[in-house]
Amino acid sequence: MPQSCYHCGLPVAAASPFFALIDGERRQMCCAGCQAVAEAIAGSGLTSYYRTRTTYAAREAQRAQTDLALYDQPEVQRGFVRQAAPHELEATLILEGITCAACIWLNEQHLSRLPGVLAAEVNYTTRRARVRWDPRRIKLSEILAQVALIGYRAWPATSAAEEQMRKRETRAALWRIFVAGFGMMQVMMYALPAYLATDGTMTEDIRLLMRLASLVLTTPVVFYSAAPFFRAAWRDLMRRRLGMDVPVALGIAVAFVASVVATFTGGTEVYFDSITMFVFFLLCGRYLELRARQKAATSLEYLDKALPLAAHRLSAYPGSMQSEEIPAVSLRGGDLVLVRPGESFPADGRILAGETESDESLLSGESRPVRKQIDAAVMGGAINRLSPVVVRVDRVGEQTRVSAIRRLVERAGAQRPRITELTDRIAGWFVAAVILMAAGSMLYWLRVDATRALWVTVAVLVVTCPCALSLATPAALAVAVGRLARRGIVATRGHALEALADATHVVFDKTGTLTEGQLALSATNCMASVPRERCLALAAALESGSEHPIAAALLAAAPSAETLAVANLRSVPGAGIEASIAGTGYRIGTQAFVSALVGAPSSVPDAENHIGTRVWLGREHEWLAYFDFADRVRPEAESVVQRLRNAGKQVVILSGDALPAVQEVAQRLNVESFEAGLSPEDKQARVQALQQAGACVVMVGDGVNDAPVLAQAQLSVAMGSGALMSQAQADMILLSGRLNGLLDALDIAHRTRRIVRQNLGWALGYNMVAVPLAVAGLVTPWMAGIGMASSSLLVVLNALRLMHSRETPMREAAKGPRRSAEPRRPARTSWTSSTSSSRFP
Repeated sequence: MPQSCYHCGLPVAAASPFFALIDGERRQMCCAGCQAVAEAIAGSGLTSYYRTRTTYAAREAQRAQTDLALYDQPEVQRGFVRQAAPHELEATLILEGITCAACIWLNEQHLSRLPGVLAAEVNYTTRRARVRWDPRRIKLSEILAQVALIGYRAWPATSAAEEQMRKRETRAALWRIFVAGFGMMQVMMYALPAYLATDGTMTEDIRLLMRLASLVLTTPVVFYSAAPFFRAAWRDLMRRRLGMDVPVALGIAVAFVASVVATFTGGTEVYFDSITMFVFFLLCGRYLELRARQKAATSLEYLDKALPLAAHRLSAYPGSMQSEEIPAVSLRGGDLVLVRPGESFPADGRILAGETESDESLLSGESRPVRKQIDAAVMGGAINRLSPVVVRVDRVGEQTRVSAIRRLVERAGAQRPRITELTDRIAGWFVAAVILMAAGSMLYWLRVDATRALWVTVAVLVVTCPCALSLATPAALAVAVGRLARRGIVATRGHALEALADATHVVFDKTGTLTEGQLALSATNCMASVPRERCLALAAALESGSEHPIAAALLAAAPSAETLAVANLRSVPGAGIEASIAGTGYRIGTQAFVSALVGAPSSVPDAENHIGTRVWLGREHEWLAYFDFADRVRPEAESVVQRLRNAGKQVVILSGDALPAVQEVAQRLNVESFEAGLSPEDKQARVQALQQAGACVVMVGDGVNDAPVLAQAQLSVAMGSGALMSQAQADMILLSGRLNGLLDALDIAHRTRRIVRQNLGWALGYNMVAVPLAVAGLVTPWMAGIGMASSSLLVVLNALRLMHSRETPMREAAKGPRRSAEPRRPARTSWTSSTSSSRFP
C-alpha cells in the first residue's frame, strides 16, 4: 500500500527521496515543496500544528509567489497599507489554504515570531489576517514570503479579492447541489418501482440491481456533496467539541452504512433515496443561507467602493486648468485635483478654489448636503453636488477617513459579544443531548419495531437544528453593524448594540456634544497693561497645538501677523495649558489653574456667575486677561433629550464648564440631573457611582478630553466632529456629528435585540416541537432535512430584515425637514491614461 505525504496527504512514490525530521521522526514527503514547508514549520518549533490539524494542508497553497518585491513599492502599498504609528505599518491580507483552526494557529505563531512583526491576527471566518510590522526591520515582501514558506498564500485584502473568494465559494456550493440533485432524481427513479411493487411482483435479482444502481448514484452524493459536513464534524471531534455538523454527519453515515450492508446481505430496507434527498435539501438550505450571509457581509462593501477609481490631477495650476486623468491610488499628499459636479472626491483634502455642496450621506448618514467654501475640509468618497472645485490632497488610500471607518467596522465585526459565546456553549451541550436522545430512540424502536429504528434515529439526528441556535445572534449583529454604518454610525466594539439596548442612563458632556462646540470669542477683558492684540497672540500661541473648540475660537480671533515661539508646552486635561514664551512661564485655562502660576487670586469679582465659557490667561506673578466665549445648543438636542426620556432613559449632564453655563443648557433641555466644574476624573467617579447603583451608562462626549469617563461607561459614544484617532477609543462614533444618530442607534439596538430574541425563541421552539415528533416516528429523514435547513434559513432571513430602511417615531420627531430628493452617486467608470481639459468658472 503506497504511503501518503505527511504534510499534504497525497500518495508518495516508493523511491521518493524527500523526508523531513518532525518531533524526532523521519516523515516521508511527496516533493521538495512539502519537504521545504515541513522543515520550515519544524525549524520554527511549530510542530504542534501536525498534532492538532484536522485535515491535510492544501497542495495548491504551496505554489511559489512571484514578484513579491512589488508589494514593497509605496505606490502599490498606498491602496492597502496604512501608517498605524511612527515606524509601524498595518495591512489586511487574505490567506489561501486555510482549512482548519490549526492553520490559524500556525500562521499567527509563525508570523508573530518574525523579527519586526509586531502583531498578527487571523480571522477564521473571513480568512483575513491583520498584520502590523516595523518597516525598518522587515519588508512586506518578506512577510508574504514567510507565509508561502509554511504552505499558504497571501495577498492584499481588496473588494475584488473578496468577490473572487465569494464566487469560488458559490460555484463550489452549486456544484455540490447539482451532484446531490442529479443523484436524488436518479435514485428516486430506481426506488419508485420498489415502493410500488408491494405484491411481490419484483424478483430479487431486479431488486438487487435497483439497489446497486442506487448505491452507485448515492456514493458521490455522500463523499462529494456531503463532504463539508464530514470535514466539519471531524474537525470538531478532533478539537474535542460537538459542533452542529456532528449529528448531520452521523445521520448520513449511519444511514449510508446500514443501506450498504442491507444491499449485500439482503436486508429488508435501504435508505438511498432518503439520504440523497436529505443531502440535497440540506445543501439547498445551506446555499440560501450562504447567499444571505454573503449579502449581509457585503453590506459594508460600499466603504471600499466609495473612493473613485480615477482622479483629475492639475499639474500646472493656477496657470492652467489642464487636467490629467490618473488612478486615484497614484495621488500623493499635496497634489491638486479637479472634482467636477457629480464626481466623488478621490481623497481627503481642502478646497483651494470654488464653492459647492458635498453629499456626505454615504459616509456620515447626513441627508442634507454640506456647504463647502475655500479652505473647507472634504472627505474622500463624498459627492460634489453643485460646481467644480480644486482640492489639495491631504490624505490618500488607507489614511483617508473612509478607510479608517472601514477598519473600525471590521474590528467590531471580528469581536464576539457575550451572548454569542453563550449560545455557542448551549449549542454544544444541545448536540450532546441530541446524540444521547438518538441513541435512546434507537434502543426503544429496536424493541418496539426494529424496521423503523434506523430511520427514526436518523430523523432525530437530522431534524434538530443547533445551527439556528448558533446563528441567531451573530447573523442579526452582523446585519445591524452594517445598517448602522450606512446611517453614519460606526460601532467599533462588538458589545456596542447589546450595551445600548440595555442602557438605563445617558450621560452627556456639554461642550461639543449638547452644544455645537463652535465657540466664538465674545469678549476679551485685559487685566494688565498688555494690549488686547498681544493677549490674543499669547493665548493663540499657547492653544496652537490643541483641537479644543476654545483653541479654534482663539486662533480665529488672534492677529495673524504675530507668531510666538512656544517651549515646554504641556496640556493638563480639564485644567488648561502651560508653556514658556521668551523664557517666561504662561498658563491659559481655568481660574484655579492660572492662579497657581500667578500666585494671587483674581481681582475680578463673581467670575463663577458668568453665563458661558470663560478662560483665563496669566504669567508668573501677573494676571493678563480673561476671555468670554459663547456657544449654541444644537438645534436637535432638545428633541433628542425628550425622546430619550420618553424611551425611559435617565438623562444626565456632566460638564467641566462653570455652573451658570451648564445650568442654562440644562434648563433649556429640561434636564434635572446635571453637575458643573468637573474634571475628567470627577466625571469618571460620577459614572462609577451610577454603575455601582445598578445603572447601565451610555456616555456621549467629544472623545478628546473625556477619555477616562468614556472608558468607564458601559458604552462610550464619540461625536464625529472630534479627531478620528480619539474616536477610535470609543465604542460608537456618530460620524455626522449630530445627536440624531444616537436615536437611530438606539432604535437599531432595540430592533436587533428583538430579532435576536425572536431567533432564539424560534430555534428553541422548533427543536422542542420537532425532536419529540421525530422520536415518535412521525418525521422521515427527508422531512427532517427540509425542517433543519428551513430553520437555519429562517433565522438568517429574519436577521436580514434589519437591512430594510425604516423611519422610526424617534427619528422622525428629532430631525428637521429634508430637502427634495436628488440623484444619487453616478456610475463609476474605469480609468485610462489620458489627458483632458476643463474650463473652471
